[in-house]
Amino acid sequence: MSHGPHLVSDVMTHTVVAVGRGASFKEIVELMQQWKISALPVLEGEGRVVGVVSEADLLPKEEFRDSDPDRFTQLRRLPDLAKAGALTAGELMSTPAVTVHADATLAEAARVMAQRQVKRLPVTTVDGLLEGVVSRVDLLKVFLRSDEELAAEIRQEIVSPLFAASGQPVQVRVSGGRVTLSGRLRDTSLVPVAARLVRAVEGVVGVEFDPSNGDVVRQAD
Repeated sequence: MSHGPHLVSDVMTHTVVAVGRGASFKEIVELMQQWKISALPVLEGEGRVVGVVSEADLLPKEEFRDSDPDRFTQLRRLPDLAKAGALTAGELMSTPAVTVHADATLAEAARVMAQRQVKRLPVTTVDGLLEGVVSRVDLLKVFLRSDEELAAEIRQEIVSPLFAASGQPVQVRVSGGRVTLSGRLRDTSLVPVAARLVRAVEGVVGVEFDPSNGDVVRQAD
């Protein structure tokens, strides 16, 4: 039975702190401080995500507090100047919200975070209703998988189907997420294939082949 890629639903936080459009600037800051979070989904209706207020949306109020920007700065930073005068979540939020679905893979969520330069993503249904939130820390949870769990998956999902038919026994050792494969390999073409498949196992930190127990086993690039 294939383990398959881990999904956002496997690691996301289901209890989410959120605000409505009318939440005040001070309420937002207090919630961020209380819950130690850097962004809040903004909801309307039955829980549809319409935007996100982040620390970056709040900072212009402090940045422009005592400044008198020149005309060039005013034209170049009109959005920031507008947020400096904003008072509610509806005025402060970035919209449309950058979200992800629960059935997205962790790699897909990480790609969205990197491309959009955000630390947290609201998790929504296809109708845009809030289901949870996933953060950068959540995406790293796969690296907490035990060495025993990783070794078992690699033996079952990769080593057995890849090498069993050729009668080439391969041993699997995992320490601190680093995988070492060893054995006598006559078909060296399987080495890069195995390396690629092992690296794709979520929670694996690195992979190498140990030449001490085989004739042709070599380091995987």
